[in-house]
Amino acid sequence: MQQNVRFRNQSLKIVKLSYIFLTLGLLVFGISCKQTDADRNSSALPAIGERMKMAEFSMPSLTDNVVLDSKQLEGQVLLVNFFATWCPPCIQEIPVFVSLQNSFKQKGFSVVAFSMDEGDPLPVKKIIGKYGINYPVLMSEPAVARSFGGVTGIPVTFLVNRKGEIVKKYLGYVEHGALEEEIEKMLHAG
Repeated sequence: MQQNVRFRNQSLKIVKLSYIFLTLGLLVFGISCKQTDADRNSSALPAIGERMKMAEFSMPSLTDNVVLDSKQLEGQVLLVNFFATWCPPCIQEIPVFVSLQNSFKQKGFSVVAFSMDEGDPLPVKKIIGKYGINYPVLMSEPAVARSFGGVTGIPVTFLVNRKGEIVKKYLGYVEHGALEEEIEKMLHAG
């Protein structure tokens, strides 16, 4: 009888500790996902009825170690993707982007990817090699993500017209056919 009471008391302690750790974990997760004031009050957002311009940037591409300046991309239709190496849908999109780059590069189109991975770029370089990525891949900086209106989830992809205006935002994985159709429209629009 005394063993049953002791066992029950230990079980209650375990349940209470589990509840405490779960609550603390959710609290920490909630704090880490909280938007910053800079994200909420971003001056990068355009006025109603206006299109947002693509961010300016200049940073080395992990694909070929050459500095890519956004000014070099002026006049092209762009598919700008924010991804991470630990994100399965992000990795799933890579072959689609490689195919689109192959199909439309000669027509004034480019994919540009920004890795949201932090720290060492080695995992990103491994993904570039493994998937034969044929478009520029840059390590994102917070200012670049904010200038696209705030990247709050990945993958997220932006379609940019030849004027440098963001015309479409895709949240999550996007099918090849949908992207191809939109890119063709942008290329034919001039």
